Amino acid sequence: MGEEAVLVIPARWASSRFPGKPLALVAGKPLLQWVWEAAVGCRRVREVVVATDDHRILEAARGFGARVEMTRSDHRSGTDRMAEVAGRLPADRYVNLQGDEPAIDPGEIDRLIAEMGSAPIATFRRKLTPEEAENPNVTKVVCDRRGYALYFSRAAIPFVRSGGRGAPRWAHVGIYAFQAEALRRFVGFPPGELEQAERLEQLRALENGMPVITVPTAMRSFGVDVPEDIGRIERLLQKN
Repeated sequence: MGEEAVLVIPARWASSRFPGKPLALVAGKPLLQWVWEAAVGCRRVREVVVATDDHRILEAARGFGARVEMTRSDHRSGTDRMAEVAGRLPADRYVNLQGDEPAIDPGEIDRLIAEMGSAPIATFRRKLTPEEAENPNVTKVVCDRRGYALYFSRAAIPFVRSGGRGAPRWAHVGIYAFQAEALRRFVGFPPGELEQAERLEQLRALENGMPVITVPTAMRSFGVDVPEDIGRIERLLQKN
């Protein structure tokens, strides 16, 4: 299998739009359990860990068999929470999988790990649909010819001027793999100006000269943001 990878699922109770979201029931099981069950299907991952600062999530996750690491409550992001876990669990690579993404394909995460090569950070891109182009909730990415990200944005990029030649348009799927040293460096940087303007954490890497390879995928991201999303996710899981 080569280098060892640990997959971390950050899960927090506090959410302005959906408090207690990780334990919300989806087709009779906690949302977090759906994510964990998919993640343990990854063949290139040595261990799957739930990282939380809440004892309710701790008890529930242990109840369905997950390994849980308690973390500080003052982390700004899931990446910071993952970095704390990485300090206790040495590995070559770490994968950050959000705890509200129950429809992920473990085979695609294996492919992300395999195809990141020596890149410090790897993530996914998929084809952007026309109706998504102007949607600020869909993050876009433009890449160089090798697939390395040039920029991430909520805006419709690249802009095609009248008479200009069309270019491939990509949406970003927010699952990340980090080399261990890259993770340590990343969380040591302060939030950058572009990151704060766009509210996109991945721009911190580009602002500090850290290359981010993007791997093409057909997998879509179906996160749960508000309680009303539960029915949509249940229908999706039933279909799959």
